[in-house]
Amino acid sequence: MATAQDVAAYILEKRGLTEAMKLHKLVYYSKAWSLVWDDDPLFGERIEAWANGPVCRSLYSTYHREYMIETPAGGASANLSQDQKATIDAVLDAYGEKSALELSELTHRESPWRDARKGIPDGARSQSPITDEAIKAFYEGLLTSADSEPV
Repeated sequence: MATAQDVAAYILEKRGLTEAMKLHKLVYYSKAWSLVWDDDPLFGERIEAWANGPVCRSLYSTYHREYMIETPAGGASANLSQDQKATIDAVLDAYGEKSALELSELTHRESPWRDARKGIPDGARSQSPITDEAIKAFYEGLLTSADSEPV
């Protein structure tokens, strides 16, 4: 199975210079849509409901001192299958032009992040997990209410 680092490496290779917060959200959406389209979690690391949206802690540990990231500091896109890359490409097509703030706000309107933060004050730190089951259920629901493209 690929890692969140592998997904981040591929995104950085495709997009170049990217804000750290935006990278986290693109990795999250890549996992989310992989769960729906491919019935595969894409990577095994868990996603946590942090104050600014979904974050993969292992990815944060790699890039926590950087605001803008251009070069992967771990992982390898070669570890991804062509199907996985196609899923990530579709996510980049749908979400890639949104700003980090827009992506953060979007995740705040979606139930996987909101439900994982129930009872946690706005802006407070949290390690509350966003489960793959919650992610898949929400994004599958979007497909029944719209076409098969991400929002």
